[in-house]
Amino acid sequence: MTWAEYFRSNNVQIAETGALNAAGADWRALRAAVETGYLVRARRGHYALPDTDMHILEAVRLGGRLACVSAVANAGIFVLDSAFAHIHLDPTASRLRAPHDRFQQLTSQNRDGVELHWGQLLDPRGGTEFRIGLADALVQGFRCQESSFAIASLENALHQKLLAAHAVAQVFAALPAEFQRLRPLIDSRSESGQESVLRLVFLGAGFHVEIQVEIGGVGRVDMIVEGRIVVEADSRQFHEGWEAQARDRTRDCDLAMLGYLSLRVLYRDIIHNPERVIAAVIGLLAATSRYRTFIL
Repeated sequence: MTWAEYFRSNNVQIAETGALNAAGADWRALRAAVETGYLVRARRGHYALPDTDMHILEAVRLGGRLACVSAVANAGIFVLDSAFAHIHLDPTASRLRAPHDRFQQLTSQNRDGVELHWGQLLDPRGGTEFRIGLADALVQGFRCQESSFAIASLENALHQKLLAAHAVAQVFAALPAEFQRLRPLIDSRSESGQESVLRLVFLGAGFHVEIQVEIGGVGRVDMIVEGRIVVEADSRQFHEGWEAQARDRTRDCDLAMLGYLSLRVLYRDIIHNPERVIAAVIGLLAATSRYRTFIL
């Protein structure tokens, strides 16, 4: 059995020395694997494959586990930005190592953007050997980013059925009073994080929004704003290539024949320029009052 086969068959990202010894690897084999590049020694007694995600290695090297947005992203759930690792440490943790060098003690100069979390967890034993539990990570996410992005992460976890519906109460029970106003906004029907953010942009602007609406002859649309504008949150994954574009244009034509206006918005505008999206909706709403009606 190769090292890669061992990690895959045991479904682990990090293997401790004891488990590897039990599988038949002695200290000589482990040292040789590290020297030849087949294994990485992330921390004393902790080994990983060389292609292991860098944030996972940083967490183990520090002596903690992925937390907050890093844990959420690792679970395959929408987050806005996971460029820097968020790592949870036990409150009694000591002799911490630098995230990129296990031989250096951690200082403010060699943290390399890593964000540390020390608080008590709802479920200290939840998660995996390298990642805290999802409910705990989502709680931390509300404290570390704008509320719309934290809501989008929570909704995406619910939509993918990676978080049980009853866990929402658990998440909000762990948050301070100022976050409780956000709970009524949670809606797991949005099919992507950017759809969640877009819905919240419109609600924040005072628009009436219906999501995941089924329209006869057209199919399901992401959302309808003010009862007349169909808004779709487009992404490259599902709208690239001529066939996809032709399908989108046919759909827009079908909507127009039913009296709807269509607006397709890009991820970059939803996330980084929501004012542009709001202005576009306002312009379309204003235009409807100036249309001349022709009866054929």
